[in-house]
Amino acid sequence: MSDRKPSPFPILLNNDVCSLIQAAEDVYQIRFKNRAANAYLVRGSKRTIMIDVGLSSNYSHLLECLQHLGVKPSDIDMVVLSHEHLDHIGAAYHFTGKTIIAAHRLAANKIMLRDDFSMLRKMFNEPNVPIDVDIWLEEGNLIDLGNFRLTVMYTPGHTSACISLFEQDKGLLFAADTLMPGGVMGGVFGSGSIADYIQSLERLRGLNSKILLSGHGRLSDTPQDDVRIAIQRSHTLLSDTAQLFDALDARSNFEPIMQSVRDLNKLDDS
Repeated sequence: MSDRKPSPFPILLNNDVCSLIQAAEDVYQIRFKNRAANAYLVRGSKRTIMIDVGLSSNYSHLLECLQHLGVKPSDIDMVVLSHEHLDHIGAAYHFTGKTIIAAHRLAANKIMLRDDFSMLRKMFNEPNVPIDVDIWLEEGNLIDLGNFRLTVMYTPGHTSACISLFEQDKGLLFAADTLMPGGVMGGVFGSGSIADYIQSLERLRGLNSKILLSGHGRLSDTPQDDVRIAIQRSHTLLSDTAQLFDALDARSNFEPIMQSVRDLNKLDDS
């Protein structure tokens, strides 16, 4: 029997494919029920943005959720891509016209060059359609929506190009795959690094975050607990892989490292 408390976040729409959940006033999570990452809509007093957009195959369901809120694609001023993986950015090419596409400069470079390996195109079987990035973001950039001021934090680890967005006044942390509820780790891919992962999590631990809006899974109102657990798991993973890297030099494979991540992410429901 679970003693988990009921979610404080109201569900506005729920079907077999996706859910629309209110995270805070004018902030909404669109959670897909396949491998696509969560998308977030933030309606500011001056402009409206989306943070990640999910897979292109989910675009019609994304539109359904936006329509429920009375938002058209043309109402979205900017789409911010948290990193280059296609489960987060696959639908971005649908946003054309006046919508600005933004990503960290390292992610933008991979996306613009259509680096299929880094973008995990085969894993997600996404169409090979170009995605243009209009603004290349850096650490410390500020996205001013009027009643929301989102600071760009460079938080590598999952990949070399990951960013998080933090709204200090409201305590909103959009952490993509760097931090997830329960301290679940998103894995270390390609250009990523466990050591960078730990440093990024330590930075997130120093924030006064109140709500975690992650790349996958539910919303969390316990981000401090989440980041503490994630740091512990990351240090365990770093220790576990110390001997495995010697084996990798002997042409072993990477599966033991990923299995270690999966084992660490198994939560105790007792």
